[in-house]
Amino acid sequence: MPGKVAKIGTFSDWEGMFNDWRKDIGVNTADIEAFHFDTLYGAIDTEEIEFGSYKGRRKWENLRQIPTQQMRDALMNMIVYQGDTEFASVEQQRNLLENAPTDWDRRAITRVMIEEMRHGWQMCALLVDHFGYSGKVEAQKMLERRAFENKRLLGAFNVDVDNWMDFFTYTDFVDRDGKFQLQMLKYSAFAPLGRSMSYMLREEAFHMGTGNDGLRRIVEAGVIPGWLIQKYLNKWISSSYDLFGTDHSSSAHWAYVWGVKGRYDEPKNEQAPDLDDLNDYNRNLYRDEVSGLIERFNIALKPGQPKLYAPHIKFNREIGRWAGQKYHAQTGEPLDDRAYEEHLKEYMPSAEDKKLLLEIIGTEKKWIAEKAGARDPLASIGEVRKSAINL
Repeated sequence: MPGKVAKIGTFSDWEGMFNDWRKDIGVNTADIEAFHFDTLYGAIDTEEIEFGSYKGRRKWENLRQIPTQQMRDALMNMIVYQGDTEFASVEQQRNLLENAPTDWDRRAITRVMIEEMRHGWQMCALLVDHFGYSGKVEAQKMLERRAFENKRLLGAFNVDVDNWMDFFTYTDFVDRDGKFQLQMLKYSAFAPLGRSMSYMLREEAFHMGTGNDGLRRIVEAGVIPGWLIQKYLNKWISSSYDLFGTDHSSSAHWAYVWGVKGRYDEPKNEQAPDLDDLNDYNRNLYRDEVSGLIERFNIALKPGQPKLYAPHIKFNREIGRWAGQKYHAQTGEPLDDRAYEEHLKEYMPSAEDKKLLLEIIGTEKKWIAEKAGARDPLASIGEVRKSAINL
């Protein structure tokens, strides 16, 4: 938005826009209205920069300490993209509040939305407090874009999440990509960003757990056929591969050199990084984790059902070296145009598949197993904040 004018002067002004945004998108329920949003900073492992050209120097507390404008711009861009995904996910899931399978699930999605909003709040607090006029403009724009108008910055965050299979798969796998991104930012040389990650990661764990357990309950119930579950795994996991960014990324290269974003396993990884392949390195770590989780679902499958799997890393890609190319979802073998067109019908959700899914959810009371012995998600929402430094 060239020439965009900031409507806010302080973070309190931004809070007013945030409250209006909640009402505008239709999620300002009584539980959300009652929640006290705040900015939380936790501990970081070390005050020294952990990697890159500035390794060993003290981490930066403000923008004046960051050596170049190019580095400041890259850092702000990362914060903007991270915050944009948080608000987008609430917009994507907003229509699910009224048709949850159980009261526990309704309260769980309410908590997920609250915490995603708080994550966006946290990123906007960084923008307003540290990035001057440009930061205020970006924080404002964060609340002006809409996922349902296809205006969010990343394509996966403009897709409707309008049924509970979508929701559970999204929170298990798209939010898991979020965990990877947050962990990489936790090592940032910009200390306020690193400190922001501690509580965001602890909150993100509930989102992933909600999705993973929801899928387990679906598999365990055995009502939705495995082939249909697999199609939704293919849809959201392949989208998540793209969220790690393009291969041979100069942005990832320089973010590492400057110390603003590390590898997912940075403190444990003593090998020199391949700066030309950082995104793909993290993407493959993600796929390994996802594959292990899906293997656990297979334990709950009814006898005779085909095993579930993580789609091949080449399948359905829109970013990177495999973008727009045609590969088999399970084997990764190349396919010609006609074969791939047929393959997508068999391996990705169609309108007919969605209709069948909604019929099952609407008519079969036991399409998902009961959530047994679980605490009220909203009663425990504040536990990760008990020792927070509230600034």
